Amino acid sequence: MSTPEKLIFLPGASGDPAFWQPVSDALAHPASRCLPGWPGFGAVPADPGINGMDGLVALVLDQIDRPCALIAQSMGGVVAIQAALRRPDLVTHLVLAVTSGGVDMTDLHAEDWRDAFLAANPAVPRWLIDYRGDLSAALKTLRMPTLLLWGDADPISPVAVGTRLNGLLPDSRLHVIAGGGHDLANRMAATIAPLIDAHLAFAA
Repeated sequence: MSTPEKLIFLPGASGDPAFWQPVSDALAHPASRCLPGWPGFGAVPADPGINGMDGLVALVLDQIDRPCALIAQSMGGVVAIQAALRRPDLVTHLVLAVTSGGVDMTDLHAEDWRDAFLAANPAVPRWLIDYRGDLSAALKTLRMPTLLLWGDADPISPVAVGTRLNGLLPDSRLHVIAGGGHDLANRMAATIAPLIDAHLAFAA
């Protein structure tokens, strides 16, 4: 597996392209950076051509033009996994933080965030709330090294979700961060950046 030449940082449902900026700034890895936002989410203008999860995946696929690492939080992890499934030849590494990863979380005591998030963000596309894809079987086919970053204080994606993903992904490592919540990738950049740098230096 090659070294990534480009790091693509994918935010969660906030769609905020600046979410990963603290980590991007703290990384020593020399690859170029790409921090896209999600059209129609937050301050990012809507794109009439994007009306479902497949549209976000297509947006990311357009950026995978060389060996890339996908670094994703929450909902962005679902997008990252689908992009990696379609371009395993160019996705060298995955970093997934507090994401469902497209697995069923109903038995993992995860807090359902959808209604509260929609109430606080009424302009967010409804298809996000309705999305229920299950990627459990497909995860087993992903061979690139994957770093799973979880916090032990996250009710939305509890550690049990990371543990399940760790069991499904063939080459994954789970790191649990004490006191980490659902926004750990932004608030705890100084803690997770060295973990990501070490992961990106690893070639399977």
